[in-house]
Amino acid sequence: MPQKESVKAMFNEISGKYDFLNHFLSFGIDRLWRGRLVKEILKSKPLHVLDLATGTADLAMELHRRGGAKVTGADISENMMIVGREKIAKAGLSDTIKLIYGDAENLSFPDENFDAVMIAFGVRNFEHLEKGISEMRRVLRKGGQVMILEFSHPSSFPLKTLYGFYSRYIIPLMGRMISSHPSAYRYLPETVAAFPSGEEFIKIMLNTGLHDCKRISLSGGIASIYLGTRLD
Repeated sequence: MPQKESVKAMFNEISGKYDFLNHFLSFGIDRLWRGRLVKEILKSKPLHVLDLATGTADLAMELHRRGGAKVTGADISENMMIVGREKIAKAGLSDTIKLIYGDAENLSFPDENFDAVMIAFGVRNFEHLEKGISEMRRVLRKGGQVMILEFSHPSSFPLKTLYGFYSRYIIPLMGRMISSHPSAYRYLPETVAAFPSGEEFIKIMLNTGLHDCKRISLSGGIASIYLGTRLD
């Protein structure tokens, strides 16, 4: 099965327990990371934001709660978005947050359509990383920013060792026990370990035509926010 189809199937299967596992396995720190991403986005006061790999819409809802921006969320997992739409409706936000099926590497939106584009923990799942980031840039208005929240690689001892053990052994075990999915949370540490981070990832962003790219390290490097601006 192609990577994209296997990722979609995996998230469709764990959608009902995804939010709980996210918060539980990160000790709730994922909420702080999303909050920091939203803080950065709101500096430019965007009116319409694209949230890629929106999943259950946690990031989209947090952005609207803090800044009131209109959000379009896109994802390839319909089951994840079913959960997200239920949360959005319960919060009374159905008029301002819309979730639609969308492949981040082949977006259906016109050029220069959004004031900002954001994605949390989704770029690791792209089959073609530069193509996906290029699509983000394409649909972004000039002067707008791409903001990417993703796991990265802690470099200092003892955090590097402790996090390595936790992600390699504890996350897959607890994820398998709670989600009843044999491989979903083994997939997480494997993709994190293989994914470029830091300066290596910034170079990829620059290669897609983004400018002023920088990294904000979170929690000792466990996660990072990457920012890039479309200037032309």
